[in-house]
Amino acid sequence: MATTMPRDLQNAGSGPLGGRSTPFDEAIRTAARREGVDENLVKAVVEAESSFNPKAVSPAGAKGLMQLMDGTARALGVKDPFDPAANVRGGARYLREMMDRFGSVSLALAAYNAGPGAVEQYGGIPPYSETKAYVSKVMQLQRQNQMVAQGTREKGGHGGNPVG
Repeated sequence: MATTMPRDLQNAGSGPLGGRSTPFDEAIRTAARREGVDENLVKAVVEAESSFNPKAVSPAGAKGLMQLMDGTARALGVKDPFDPAANVRGGARYLREMMDRFGSVSLALAAYNAGPGAVEQYGGIPPYSETKAYVSKVMQLQRQNQMVAQGTREKGGHGGNPVG
């Protein structure tokens, strides 16, 4: 059955990866494409969650680049949450699941941060200041990454650096 995908999910996974270059760009690119999620969104989540620190552990116990909780990591098939590629694969998969479940990037991000139960309970982004700030921050980082990627593509894919 064909469905119309919400506008903010269209072209997911397309376009070059923007933002600052990191050692995790290939893992982000691969996982995002595999799950059909915008690469720049996955990179924005990684930046917001862990500041690109693969050994990050939150006070709540979330681990790795995309800050997966142990139960969530297990459910996603992530055996080692400190393995950057495995963590990003699991996080991108979870993001795709939340996008499919809630139908928009903003609600998927709210669910990623506060849990899907909170999004269902409130029928949208929960009224938690942390979650509201998180959704805003990730969406802003995604836009910045997309703008950098667009500028790189317009300059011949060389990031604006002269070739010669």
